[in-house]
Amino acid sequence: MSAASSSSSAQPAGADKPPVSRFSRRRLAVVAALIVVVAVVGVAVTDPFGSGGAGGSEVNDGGTSLQAILREPVSSQTQTSGTLGFAGSYSVINDTSGTLTSLPSVGQVIPQGDVLYRVDGAPVILLTGKLPFYRALSDGMSGADVEQLNRALVVLGYATGAELSPTSDYFSGATVDALEALQDHLGVTETGRLAPGQAVFLPVERLRITNVSGTLGGGAGQGAPLLTGSSAQRVVSLQLDAAEQADVTVGDRVTITLPDNANTPGVVTSIGTVASTGQNGGSPTVPVTVRPLDPSATGSIDQAPVDVAITTASVNNVLVVPVDALLALSGGGYAIEEVSADGRHQLVGVSLGLFDDASGMVQVSGPGLAVGQRVVVPSL
Repeated sequence: MSAASSSSSAQPAGADKPPVSRFSRRRLAVVAALIVVVAVVGVAVTDPFGSGGAGGSEVNDGGTSLQAILREPVSSQTQTSGTLGFAGSYSVINDTSGTLTSLPSVGQVIPQGDVLYRVDGAPVILLTGKLPFYRALSDGMSGADVEQLNRALVVLGYATGAELSPTSDYFSGATVDALEALQDHLGVTETGRLAPGQAVFLPVERLRITNVSGTLGGGAGQGAPLLTGSSAQRVVSLQLDAAEQADVTVGDRVTITLPDNANTPGVVTSIGTVASTGQNGGSPTVPVTVRPLDPSATGSIDQAPVDVAITTASVNNVLVVPVDALLALSGGGYAIEEVSADGRHQLVGVSLGLFDDASGMVQVSGPGLAVGQRVVVPSL
């Protein structure tokens, strides 16, 4: 685009350089490489391209065209890449001796209360809890391990919250009754007690089997790892540039682009607080976890590379122009070249808001701006 000539040095109204966020500064570096730096700004320039025409899309002699100022929503996004997979990694350690008579298969999902595997025909079940199972539990005992057993029994429906408080750390008669109901369901002797080797506590409600190291018919050595698994929850794990951490918050919406180029929505669920050195000596990064809002749309592949666009800010009902319409002023700030209905060209100073990478538009404000005004942009 040709630089606009002028007989005055007055800067257009509204062209004061606005405060710009880090994301905006990065985009403006790109803008500066694409647009003309206007050496002198001020008064209107009458038809410098000799087009003399009106209309919102005609091409001028200088390789430019006209586009209308629009009013629409704008979202600012940061783009990164990640890995789609399943959350967590857990090992199942055997705590009894005998022969392995039943094992799950890779990819199988075991819910809480179901059988993980069997030793000498006796079931070993999955229960949800953060504390490993380290002692036999029976009537009259108390502790954090009893509390997670009570909670599991209530969640599984073997007792109501009124009968057995899920936050109680005491092994009461209600615990005995609920545990006997579970044992009856499993078809084992109703002892009302629970010993290591009869259950495995893991911090998941559903365990997705990722590896089976035990052998059916082989010995179940006490203390030996038999299985590994993950949760059944789909997540996207990514490493975010630590310099961008302050701009991303838990709850930010994201767009996940899958390997087949389909898009599905997600939300940021966690952001790490400890930065690590990037690969090959790159910039420090922090781990970020994204949860897809529609897990079924992500398919069944265990792991896959994906692209992630994190929406860091959004506004509705604002004036926008193409980023290519911006003119960087030599004295600082930005302007657009507006063309009136009679073909008269003039520079109009603008303040910048959010940049929308997806649409190539930028939020603008300033005196004299209105929907439908035509601005000059480079032709493709």
